[in-house]
Amino acid sequence: MRPFHPLFIFEVLPQLVPYLLVTAGIVIGTVFFGGLLGLVLATAKIRRGKIGTALANIYIYVTRCVPSIVLLFIVYYGLPEFLLMFGIDINNAGKGFFVITTFSILFAANMSEVFRSSYEAVDRGQREAAVSIGLTEFQAFRRIVLPQCIRVAIPNFTNTLISLMKEGSLAYTIGLIDIMGKGQLIIGQNQGSYSLEVYLALFILYWILTIMIEKGFGAIERNLSKGKKLVASI
Repeated sequence: MRPFHPLFIFEVLPQLVPYLLVTAGIVIGTVFFGGLLGLVLATAKIRRGKIGTALANIYIYVTRCVPSIVLLFIVYYGLPEFLLMFGIDINNAGKGFFVITTFSILFAANMSEVFRSSYEAVDRGQREAAVSIGLTEFQAFRRIVLPQCIRVAIPNFTNTLISLMKEGSLAYTIGLIDIMGKGQLIIGQNQGSYSLEVYLALFILYWILTIMIEKGFGAIERNLSKGKKLVASI
């Protein structure tokens, strides 16, 4: 068996770092599109309309039952065939399109619950009091409800974002070259050698990204919580 070469980890890291942009692009795109869809689902559940709530519940239930890699293959191989029936050809679309589409579908289900729970955690009496003193519904939501919703949602959003980042490593299975895909290429170029070193380098990068996300959103949460602590101390 080939001996372990820890120095190779530091040789690999510079080769992996440029592909962090691809990983970041997947995460940002998924958060944007998945967040919008999650907001629609959450709104449907908050309004408690029978049809909207039923459709949202079915969507969330179905997507949560499908493994990420299975849905990725279904979208990658099935979506082009399905759209061709309507005369839409997306066979030349980049692999990033299919990855973002897949994870947006999954991310939306989780974010819908994050949005719904954070909204319902805010006392309705605060909105009613704001409206009673002359604020419009929109002003009451923007100035009173929304800041509190954001603060409540941040911990769950952070966990969901970290899960998304890690799940995104599956993108290499359809040929997208992100940091995980580049790691697989390096292993292949070395005919399977240095696998442990490469995976340790990937471990370091994902660990750093996770810490950065936790610290960044932790700081935002602390900043938003200052007003609450001030009121509680009075």
